[in-house]
Amino acid sequence: MKPSLLQQKARPQKPLWREYGEALLVALVLALLIRTFVIQAFKIPSESMLQTLLVGDHLLASKFAYGIKIPFTDTYVYKGDDPVRGDVIIFKYPNDPSVDYIKRIIGLPGDVIEVRNKQLYRNGQPVKESYIRFADPDGIEPVRDNYGPVTVPPNKYFVMGDNRDNSLDSRFWGFVDRSAIRAKAWRIYWSWGGLDDIRWGRIGQAIK
Repeated sequence: MKPSLLQQKARPQKPLWREYGEALLVALVLALLIRTFVIQAFKIPSESMLQTLLVGDHLLASKFAYGIKIPFTDTYVYKGDDPVRGDVIIFKYPNDPSVDYIKRIIGLPGDVIEVRNKQLYRNGQPVKESYIRFADPDGIEPVRDNYGPVTVPPNKYFVMGDNRDNSLDSRFWGFVDRSAIRAKAWRIYWSWGGLDDIRWGRIGQAIK
């Protein structure tokens, strides 16, 4: 015997707290999935990428661009594009994988990298770089301003900060492994130097 329409309507409803709790749980799971596999927010704490990125820039980075890994492993579920020269990347600092660094890719596997008197050479050719900055244009120091030549090993990348005189990068601690690259810097979503210094003009800028 089928229940009457009145009996169907009389079924108890979920308590309000349960409805809100379930909605919150779904939102948290979605946020975790997006953060793990798609996009993540990062904050710039240092001057190593001036003037491309300023201290206080908050940026979104695409974790999908270079592939999706099974959490807590280096196994790819989806292998995205390989990084290319000029990409600004977030990666695990080789000397302390718990720390995230952000630099620009200068050399790919097989490239020969050399710096002579601040000028970058790749495969024997001088590289024109419109994005770099020199805080100490007249000073010449070993390693920082005269480095190499070195050949980038397979599955490794050579990275440098755009603020060349104030950046601890591959010149000092070596190469970045492909598996250590976490994301590709994408866009600035917020930028400020303090409560009275909101950089409205930088918000929404693509990172190049």
